[in-house]
Amino acid sequence: MKLSLTGIEKSFGGWKCAAGAAFSPGVHLITGRVGSGKSTLALLAARVIRPDKGIVQYEGIHSHTLSFQYPENHVTTSSLEEEAFSYGVEPDHALDLAGINAGKTLDPFRLSRGELKAFHITCLSLRPWDLLILDEPFSALDCRGKMAASGNISERKKEITLVCTHEQHFLPRTDFLWEMRSGLLTYLGPVPEAIPSWQSATGPVRRLRAQGILPVNLTWQDILEAACRMHD
Repeated sequence: MKLSLTGIEKSFGGWKCAAGAAFSPGVHLITGRVGSGKSTLALLAARVIRPDKGIVQYEGIHSHTLSFQYPENHVTTSSLEEEAFSYGVEPDHALDLAGINAGKTLDPFRLSRGELKAFHITCLSLRPWDLLILDEPFSALDCRGKMAASGNISERKKEITLVCTHEQHFLPRTDFLWEMRSGLLTYLGPVPEAIPSWQSATGPVRRLRAQGILPVNLTWQDILEAACRMHD
C-alpha cells in the first residue's frame, strides 16, 4: 500500500500548502504550529478537497477515512446504537471500550464533546482501514482518553496512518516523523533518528534533547524511560 502526493499545491488567498511525499504502512506523525497547514494536508490526502496542482494517488488502498477534529461533524444518526452501526461496529463493545456509561438509544449530541470524541475514535479503531487520516485526534480528550487513543493508533502497524496534531504529551508509537513548516510538508525521517531535527518538538522531548538524551520513541512510556536515564 502507498499514498503518494506528487507536486501538491493548494492556495487560499496568499497562503499555500505544498507537499511531495510517499506514505508507506506505519504511523506517520505530522506536527507543526497551529495554522501551518496540517488540516489542509489531511483534507488533501483524504481527497475531500482537490489540489490546485499535483496528484493524490492511492496504490493498494481499498478502504480509507478521515477523522475531523470536531466529532460533531461525524454524527449522522439519532442514537449511539445507530451511530456505532454506521461505522460497522457493535454498539455495546464500542461504548464499553470508550468508557461511556450511557444507553444505546441516547442521542449522540447528549454526550460531552470529550465523550463523543472518545466514542468516535473507538469506533474508528475497531475497523481495519487501509488508510486512516486523523486530524487532531486528541482534542477534547482527557488524559485517560488520550492514552487510550494513542494505544489504539499504536496498534496500526500494517496499515497507513497519518496523525496530524499539535498534542504535546500523549503521542502514539511513531514510525515516521513529518513537519508542516509554513505550509510546506517536510520529511524528517524515521523515529528516533528524526528527533534531533524536529523543530516543533514537544516540550518533554525538547527538555530531554537539551540534555543530550533521545527517547527511543514518542509515547509517554518512552519519554518517562528517557527522563529516568537523565537522572541516573
